[in-house]
Amino acid sequence: MSYVSTEGEFTRDQRYIATRITADGRDGYPVEPGRYRLVVSRACPWANRTIIVRRLLGLEDVLSMGVAGPTHDERSWTFDLDPDGRDPVLGIERLQEAFLKRYPGYDKGITVPAVVDVPTGQVVTNDFAQITIDFSLEWKQFHRPGAPELYPEALREQIDKINKYVFTDVNNGVYRAGFAGSQAAYEKAYHRLFDRLDQLSGILEHQRYLVGDTITEADVRLFTTLVRFDPVYHGHFKCNRSKLTEMPVLWAYARDLFQTPGFGDTIDFVHIKQHYYEVHRDINPTGIVPAGPDLSNWLTEHGRDKLGGRPFGDGTPPPPPRPDEVVAAGHGAA
Repeated sequence: MSYVSTEGEFTRDQRYIATRITADGRDGYPVEPGRYRLVVSRACPWANRTIIVRRLLGLEDVLSMGVAGPTHDERSWTFDLDPDGRDPVLGIERLQEAFLKRYPGYDKGITVPAVVDVPTGQVVTNDFAQITIDFSLEWKQFHRPGAPELYPEALREQIDKINKYVFTDVNNGVYRAGFAGSQAAYEKAYHRLFDRLDQLSGILEHQRYLVGDTITEADVRLFTTLVRFDPVYHGHFKCNRSKLTEMPVLWAYARDLFQTPGFGDTIDFVHIKQHYYEVHRDINPTGIVPAGPDLSNWLTEHGRDKLGGRPFGDGTPPPPPRPDEVVAAGHGAA
């Protein structure tokens, strides 16, 4: 439901379902183990955030996860990865069904991530920015022992500030470049993107993480764009001043996170490339998916340890992914 203005500028439709799942249930949806299902696609950077945060906080046993396929049509994401093409918990073929069950005339985007109320089969929210914050704050009583503080109270103002400009210029900035409808709009987005990446490089040259000395929500949000940069955004979205591998500080930072449990083990490069190159036929009419790039370099030494920092603060790394949530062999960094 996003659009391109008469000036050629891409504008993302941000009219999300703002209902929240909270500890006190003030919106009618209290936090309850087993009641909700997180629907994601591993291709989507916004959904990828929720996969990472759910893993880091250890919410797997209380919040199940359904994984949609990497491609979709105008009617929404489908569960074509499941044997009979239906989500095994919700029993639906398309995420659209959960949206229409709650809002029969729903006319906005059918997006992932989405949290669905299993008993009613109705979508609760697709407000991706709020979902991960609520995982940290509202679901706290169900965090695993040793779960990190991803949104610590003392750092929230700083985290919110960074998240705001990272969203505008980087997370959404790559889309503003990729879907620009005019040369002027493209160049504006292009320069905003790389100016911001240069600024972030300046920050990260001297500290291991964006805010404080531990991983926070801010790092999760930047990571999901960086990990898609060379496979997709550099070529497909014409963000080609530099590859990530040609930006030394950000490349080392991204590898550091990728090699941290809960980050790289959620990444499915095959799904990522299939989604962007097959779905966006307006900018890739043939639907041909590039064979490259070589991804083995994601596992090379990053050297960020010398900056200090403690990835999980006073907490511990998450355990390995559940067997049914492991990224398919050959889909990650080899």
